[in-house]
Amino acid sequence: QVQLVESGGGLVQAGGSLRLSCAASGRIISVNSMGWYRQAPGKQREWVATQSGGTARYAEFVKGRFTISRDNSRNTVDLQMNSLKPEDTAVYYCRGTINFHDYWGQGAQVTVSS
Repeated sequence: QVQLVESGGGLVQAGGSLRLSCAASGRIISVNSMGWYRQAPGKQREWVATQSGGTARYAEFVKGRFTISRDNSRNTVDLQMNSLKPEDTAVYYCRGTINFHDYWGQGAQVTVSS
């Protein structure tokens, strides 16, 4: 079984920065991609960023502000979030396509105050 565990997040003022980390553990044979999604209260979960095969892709609403990075040797993925806005407030979930299956982390709360 594979597990994803997130860390980081918290409360920050608008314009501030936070960093999320996600570590995959368990019987890992191959990691196809790792990325981040978020879900704000009352809204559907939405894609934020993915890194796959050395290529990073971002949702338009985070381009230029967020940076995703992977450490393949440690099976981790980080999300550096800068210039945070109140509308970035959400629970952020790590998602990994590992051993050709999708796994999700438990979520990390990010709250941006105005």
